[in-house]
Amino acid sequence: MLFFSACNDDYKRVGGEAIPKIFPQGIGENFVLTYTEAPEVMEMDDIDSSRVLAVLTSPLSNNFDNLEFPYRTFPKGLAVDLFDEEGNKNTIVADYGIIYSATNLIDLRGNVVVLTKDGKKLETPQLYYDQGNEWIFTQEKFTFENPDDGTIMDGVGMDFNKDLTFFSAHKTFGVMTIKDDKEKKDD
Repeated sequence: MLFFSACNDDYKRVGGEAIPKIFPQGIGENFVLTYTEAPEVMEMDDIDSSRVLAVLTSPLSNNFDNLEFPYRTFPKGLAVDLFDEEGNKNTIVADYGIIYSATNLIDLRGNVVVLTKDGKKLETPQLYYDQGNEWIFTQEKFTFENPDDGTIMDGVGMDFNKDLTFFSAHKTFGVMTIKDDKEKKDD
């Protein structure tokens, strides 16, 4: 005994099922965003007491801050200069970036390169910068070069602070030189 059943699709499509098109609320060309810090309440002509923390530059910025989960994209790449208390600069560049306004997280993708004030260099395909905690991390492959001791470290996954004075590599391999600081004494 065989039983066949069929039904007709009488549902009238009204377009509600379609993914809505999302347009930016603003587009910026030759975009520059400067993050500053003021130690105290500033007056109108009190410009000397603020300090530049970071400068983000990009040829194009798309602002989607009008959405429920606001963000800003940088489809043509970006550079972020991070400054320490002495004014020393570390630079991060990437082919593409997203700043999630609600979480203060920056997602950098494609040929991400970090250059430090003392010549260290980190390369990875994706990197995150948590602005609130001033913490940078990746779960991707990376190459880290330190010209001070001539080391080149390859690995997967890394966390570090914005000054690169502390870092933790999750899995490493590569050429590393370990210097012995012991002084030899003559008998």
